Amino acid sequence: MEFDQAQQVFLRGDLIRAQNQAEGGWRYYSGRDPLRAWEFRVLDAKVLTWRGMYGDVFPVLNAEFPGPLKNSDLDFQRRAQLGIAYIGMHKLAEAETVLTELERNCSTSGSDVIGQVLIALGMLQVERGEYNRAQALFEKSLQFARQRSNRFSEAVALLKLSNTALQQEHFEEAIDWSNAAYSAARALDARLIMEIVEGNLGWAYHKMGDSERSSSVYVEAYKHANELGDLFDEVKWLTNTGYVYLDAGKFSVAEDYYQRALGLARKIDGREDILNALVALALVTVQTGQLDLARQYSEDAIASARADGNRVDELYPMLAKGQVALRVRDFSQAEQTFREIASDQKVDPSLQWEAQHQLAGVYEEEHRFPDAAKVYRTALNSFEAARSSLHHEDFQLPFMTNATQLYDDYIHFLVEQGKTSEALQQADYSRARTLAEGLGVLRKTSSVTSATLNPQQVARLAEATILFYWLGPKQSCLWVVTQEQIRLFQLPPASEIDAAVQSYRKALLGPRDVLQTANPEGTKLFDILVAPAKQAIAPNSRVVIIPDGSLNSLNFETLLVPEPKLHYWIEDVTVINASSLRLLAAAHSSPSTKAGKLLLIGDAVAADPEYGELPEAAQEITNIEKHFAPAERQVYTRVEATAPAYLGSAPEQFAYIHFVAHGTASRLSPLDSAVILSKASAQADSFKLYARDIIPHPLRAELVTISTCYGAGSRAYTGEGLVGLSWAFLRAGAHNVIGALWDVSDTSTPLLMDQLYGELKQGRSPEVALRSAKLSLLHSDGVFRKPFYWAPFQLYTGT
Repeated sequence: MEFDQAQQVFLRGDLIRAQNQAEGGWRYYSGRDPLRAWEFRVLDAKVLTWRGMYGDVFPVLNAEFPGPLKNSDLDFQRRAQLGIAYIGMHKLAEAETVLTELERNCSTSGSDVIGQVLIALGMLQVERGEYNRAQALFEKSLQFARQRSNRFSEAVALLKLSNTALQQEHFEEAIDWSNAAYSAARALDARLIMEIVEGNLGWAYHKMGDSERSSSVYVEAYKHANELGDLFDEVKWLTNTGYVYLDAGKFSVAEDYYQRALGLARKIDGREDILNALVALALVTVQTGQLDLARQYSEDAIASARADGNRVDELYPMLAKGQVALRVRDFSQAEQTFREIASDQKVDPSLQWEAQHQLAGVYEEEHRFPDAAKVYRTALNSFEAARSSLHHEDFQLPFMTNATQLYDDYIHFLVEQGKTSEALQQADYSRARTLAEGLGVLRKTSSVTSATLNPQQVARLAEATILFYWLGPKQSCLWVVTQEQIRLFQLPPASEIDAAVQSYRKALLGPRDVLQTANPEGTKLFDILVAPAKQAIAPNSRVVIIPDGSLNSLNFETLLVPEPKLHYWIEDVTVINASSLRLLAAAHSSPSTKAGKLLLIGDAVAADPEYGELPEAAQEITNIEKHFAPAERQVYTRVEATAPAYLGSAPEQFAYIHFVAHGTASRLSPLDSAVILSKASAQADSFKLYARDIIPHPLRAELVTISTCYGAGSRAYTGEGLVGLSWAFLRAGAHNVIGALWDVSDTSTPLLMDQLYGELKQGRSPEVALRSAKLSLLHSDGVFRKPFYWAPFQLYTGT
C-alpha cells in the first residue's frame, strides 16, 4: 500500500515528495523486509534519474542486493537504473556493459523490464549521436508498451521519440511526437512528462523561428519543473530560454540565464548540462566581445565533448572557436574551423548553414568576393533544403526568421558590390514565400532559384511606382521601382525606424489629431521612407508599398507631407499594399471580376460576454446591401450569421465578401485569429470562423472586406508580413482584402463602407474606392477627420 502510493506520486511527477517517500520506505524496511526495501530503493533511483541527480543513484543501488532476488524483475529494474545513471554521468562504456548484459537477461527470461532496457539503450545511442539507432530502439519500446497496455511506458517512449527528432532537427516530427506524448501523459495525470513535453515544444518552436510561442511555453515548462523538483529539466529550460534571448540580441539577459544554468548543472553534477551551458556561454561571450572568456568556454566544451566521443556536441563549441578567430582577424583559423564544421557528416542543418554563413563573412573580410558570393548561396541552399522539408503552413510561416541575418548579410553584400537589381531580386525571393507557394505562384524548392522577375515590368503592369523596403540592423534599404529604372536608397537602421513607427502609431491612436499637432514622427517617417522617392511619384498616381518589419503595421497614407502645407500623404496618392513583387506580378496577370454577387455576414448574436453586440452593425449591413439588387446578394445576419453559413455558402461564387463583426488577432498562433459570429452548435468555439478554416475554401473574390478590429493581424513574420484574417483570405485566393490594423469605430465604419460600395458599384477599383471613402471622412467636419477613424483599414492585393 505504501509503495503503491509512492509509485503513484512518482508517476504524477511530484518528484520531491516521491523521493522523500521512497527514502523513508527503504530506510524503514531495511533489516525488516529486503524485498520491500529494494522496491523502495529502485523507486528512489528512478526518481533521482528523472531529477538528473545521477551521482546520487550509486549509493542507493550499490548496497548488497539479496541473493534470492538476483535475476528477478526487481533486479532487472535496479540494473536498468544503474545503466541510466552511468549514461547521465557520461560513463558510456560502463553503461553499455550493464545494459547489454541486462538486455540479454531480459530477453532470455521474457521479462517485461525489456521495455525499460530498450529506453535506456536508446538513451545511450543518443549520447553517442547515433540518432537513427536511438529512434529504432524507442519505436521498439513504444510497440512493446502498447502491446502490454502500459500507458506510462508508452508516454515515456513517445517523449523519447520527440527528443530524438529534436536532436535531428526534424521539428515537425518532434511536435507530432510531443503532442502524442502530452495526450498520453495527460490521461495519466503524469505531470512530469507533460512538463518535459512543454520544454520540447519550446525548443521546437524556437528552432522553427517562433520565438514568441517558444518563450511562452518555456515560462510554463520552467515553472512546472521547479514545482515538480525536476532539477535536470530546470537546467535545460534555463539554457534554452537563454537561446531565445541570444537570437533576439539580448545578450546580457541570455548570459544571465546561461550562468544560472551552469551553476545549477554543477550543483547536480549534470555533465551534459554543464557542456550545454558552456557552449551557450561561449556563443554569447563572443557576441559581447569577451573573447578570452569565449575561447576558454569553447575549449572546455570541446574537450568535454571529445572525451565523450560525441562529435555532434563537439561541433557547436567549434562554431564559437571560429567566431573568436574571426573577431581577432585570424582568417586562416576561422576558415579552417568553419569549413570543418560545415563539411562534417554529423552536422545539424542549422549549424551547417550558420557555419557556411560565417565562412562567407571570412571571405568578405578578406575581399575574396567571388568566394564569398559562392558560399553565401551555398548557405542559402542549406537553409532552403531545411525549409523545403516542412509541410505545415503553421511551421513554414515563422521559419524564415532563422535566416534573417543570413539574408540580410547577403543582400548588403550584393549592395556593396553594386548589384542593385540582384539584391532586390534576392530580397523579393525571401518575401511571402508561404503565401506564394500556397497559391501556386512559386514552386517549393530546396535551393535558391535564379532571378526570373523583371521589376520594371511589374511596375508597368501595376501602373505604379513600387517602394520596396528592407530593414536591417546596421542599415536599411529602399528600392524605388518605376517602368524606367530601379534606384536604391540607403535608410537608417531598423532600430531607428522601429522606434519612430511605434511612437507614431501610438500618436495615431491617441486623443490628439496628429495633423493639428504637426506630430514630428509623422514628418520624420515621411522624410525617411518616402521623400527619397518623391521624384519618381507623380501627383495622384498609384504607389505600391512592399513593407518590411515594423512597416507592416504602419499605414503610409497617414504620413505627414510638409509641403506645400502640412497634409496627409493619402491626399497625394493612392496607396496599395503588396507582399512581394512576385505576387504583385501575378495579381496583374489575373482576370478581374468586378461585377458579381455579394456575400454579407454580420450583426451576430453575442455568444460570449467578451464580444458584445455591435450597435451599428445592422446599419452597416443596410448601407452595404442597398448597393446590390436582391438577386445579387446573399445576406446572413443574427442567428444565421455563423461560421458554417460562410463555409457552406460556396464562397467561391461571390465577387464581394464582407464581414461586419468582432475579430480576434492571435499573436502566438496567428492562424487561430477569428471572425466572431453567432453560435452554431453546443461546441464552445462554434461562434468563431478561424483563419485556418478559411484557407481550404478557394476564393475568386475581387474584394474581401473584414470590418473587424485587427483584421490585418497583430503578428508580422519575417518575410511574410502580417498574418491573420487578411492573410488567410489572400491565401484562399482573394484578389484584394481590406483589413484593419487596429480597433475600428462602430460609429464611423458604416459611413466609410457605404461610400466604399457606392464607389465600387460605379466601377472604381478597390484601392480607388477605398481611398475615396477615406477622403470623405478626412474632409468631413467633426471627429471622423482623425486617422483613428479612417486609417485602420488597409488594402492588400493578392493574386
